[in-house]
Amino acid sequence: MRLPRPRRPRLPRTRAGRRRLVQAVMAGCVLALLPSTWMYLVTGDRLRTTADVPRTQVAVVFGAGLWDGEPSPYLAHRLDAAAKLYRENRIEVVLVTGDNSREDYDEPDAMRAYLTRHGVPDRRIVSDYAGFDTWDSCVRARKIFGVDRAVLISQGFHIRRAVALCQAAGVTSYGIGVDARHDATWYYGGTREILAAGKAALDVVFRPDPRFLGPKEPGVADALASAR
Repeated sequence: MRLPRPRRPRLPRTRAGRRRLVQAVMAGCVLALLPSTWMYLVTGDRLRTTADVPRTQVAVVFGAGLWDGEPSPYLAHRLDAAAKLYRENRIEVVLVTGDNSREDYDEPDAMRAYLTRHGVPDRRIVSDYAGFDTWDSCVRARKIFGVDRAVLISQGFHIRRAVALCQAAGVTSYGIGVDARHDATWYYGGTREILAAGKAALDVVFRPDPRFLGPKEPGVADALASAR
């Protein structure tokens, strides 16, 4: 029995039909790029380096995965930048925010251990164990930990989204996009951001509650008090 051949999609035969098709494709591309354009507009003057970022009490470092229980190279670069800012007295407290949704995976504790090995006192580190995504981390920084101003540290492909979301969540933010080797992970992250920008725009519009909110925590206030 011969199986029927799958039908190829038919292109419009008339010039007007082809023109409408092209217009529809162009409109789809424009709509897809609108969230990324919005992010660039709202973060244009908010990106800095470790050398010129304004002195700020709190730095927020976003999780970026663990390898055998240790920070991945991408996460280690973020933590190195935070440790550098602390050693130079540019920040006083580091809020590490990441995923601890299961017992065998604990980003914040791995981040804390790395920072202490690199000269940041344990009492100056605060852990957010429910930073399951960027929006959750930003909202929890403001509502749970009382952070209203911060330096955000991530890779360049992610930092604009982090700044845009934290600004929307009520955290006046400057972003540091640390250097990273342009490997497969970097290209994947950059491509993923196109889709993530759409989710970020929806988060700003609808402002969903984080997956876990919980009671307010005094960790940042206590750490700043100890710094004084």
